[in-house]
Amino acid sequence: MVLIKEYRICMPMTVEEYRIGQLYMIARHSFEQSNNGEGVEVVANEQVMNDVNGQGQYTEKRIHLSSHLPYWLQSLIPKVFYVTEKAWNYYPYTITGKNVMCSFIPKFEISIQTRYEDNNGTTDNCLDLTPEEIEQREVDFLDIAYDEIKPHHYKEVEDPKFYKSEKTGRGPLVEGWRDSHQPIMCCYKAVNVKFEIWGLQTKVEEYVQGAIREILLLGHRQAFAWMDDWYNMTIEDVREYEREMQAKTNVKLRATIENVEKAEEVIAHSSKLNTPKSPKSPATTPSSEGRSWFFWS
Repeated sequence: MVLIKEYRICMPMTVEEYRIGQLYMIARHSFEQSNNGEGVEVVANEQVMNDVNGQGQYTEKRIHLSSHLPYWLQSLIPKVFYVTEKAWNYYPYTITGKNVMCSFIPKFEISIQTRYEDNNGTTDNCLDLTPEEIEQREVDFLDIAYDEIKPHHYKEVEDPKFYKSEKTGRGPLVEGWRDSHQPIMCCYKAVNVKFEIWGLQTKVEEYVQGAIREILLLGHRQAFAWMDDWYNMTIEDVREYEREMQAKTNVKLRATIENVEKAEEVIAHSSKLNTPKSPKSPATTPSSEGRSWFFWS
């Protein structure tokens, strides 16, 4: 049985305000997190039309994340590793993937459905899940102020317990704020992770769900803490900011990735030159064909 995690993230703003804040946060967060050849590279960002949902925005991204993976998984993959994410944003409804493709592991899929509503997470089936999906669903309410994030992500200036917006007067967020704050909206996200490799499936799926939860918590804390930077922007303003930051992020990423690839080519070439040739094996030696190339074989 595949576990569906439905994350519900309340924010101290309206759905319309969140539209600007989310776009700003993603663009800025992607740039700030892009270091050493890792981060989010935007391949496509264009308008699309859908018969049911109307006009929307299609994006295709390569998420470079080798060092963010656990050590036991890093040992199985190349140095330059990325996941391809395709998303269709028909705000206030979005779809990420039906397939989020991996550059090295083909049987890895993530699908995410998202909807935004002006409430505090009280809609039971906001995403129109089937009875079977509801049976498999686990609901997780995220509190941007009082759920803990990993220490290396923590910044006091981005802590909703201390942040106060000068432009809106919102914050700091006190205990129980989701029951009393106005305005308030909720981001509903149903996340389905599939990794169909025997022996690793449960471990990888649980790890990915945990990583997604951490990203959602951090990103939404930042969207609120950066409110004074985006609050007066129009949709045209934030789309222009998005284009500028995506261009800077792509340049930053590609330069580092090319350096890594060149370094690996030099190392591989040097290894071939310096490794002495082995003598021919006797005819009685069993063939190595069909053996795994991993070091434990």
